[in-house]
Amino acid sequence: MLADDSTLLREGLVRLLADEGHQVTAAVGDAEQLIAVLERAEEKPHAVVVDVRMPPTHTDEGLRAAVHIRERWPEVGVLVLSQYVERRYATELLTDDSEGVGYLLKDRVVRVDEFLDALERVAAGQAAFDREVVRQLLARSSLTDPLATLTVREREVLGQMAEGHTNAAIAVRLHISQSAVEKHINAIFEKLGLTGTSGYSRRVLAVLRYLGT
Repeated sequence: MLADDSTLLREGLVRLLADEGHQVTAAVGDAEQLIAVLERAEEKPHAVVVDVRMPPTHTDEGLRAAVHIRERWPEVGVLVLSQYVERRYATELLTDDSEGVGYLLKDRVVRVDEFLDALERVAAGQAAFDREVVRQLLARSSLTDPLATLTVREREVLGQMAEGHTNAAIAVRLHISQSAVEKHINAIFEKLGLTGTSGYSRRVLAVLRYLGT
C-alpha cells in the first residue's frame, strides 16, 4: 500500500512496483485514508510506503500513521519517505521497538535498485535506513559522544549496521571477512554499553536508540 499526496509520485511508484512484480493493493493521498484502507483489508499488505508530510497540516501525519501501524499491525512493514533528513521524526521512528521499519529520502526513489532493496528488506521484517539519515544521527559531539571511542573501521561497521545490512553483507561491502565484522560488532557493543543485545534488527534499533536520545 502507498500513501503520498503527490499524485505524480504516487502513480509513478504504483507503475514501478507493478513492473517489478509487486502487487499494490491501494494508493491513497493521505494518512487517514491509509489507516482506513488497512482497517478494511482482510489480508494485510507485507509493507506500506508512506510520506512523512501529508494533508491536512503537512507536518507529521505520515509519521504518526507509521507509528500507529507498527503498534496495531506489527506484521506490516513500514517504509517512510521524507524529502529531508528530519532528525526528530527519524529518531521517533527508529526508537520504536519493532522490526520491519525503514526511513528513506525521496531522492533514493529514483535510484530504483536502492528503493526496491529497502522496500523488500522492510517487507521481510528487516531494517532499512537511508545512509544520509544514519550519518546525521551519528553526527554527535566528540566531547560527549561515546562514538569517539570507536575506531574508524568500527564506525564504518556501525554505519552499515544502522542501514540494516547483515554481517555477511557488511563483509562484502567493506571487503573484510565475516569473522572480522563479528569482532568489530562485539567491540562496538562493548564500547557503547550495549552488550547482551541480540537479534538482527533489534541490534540496529538498540544502537540508534542509544545514539538518538
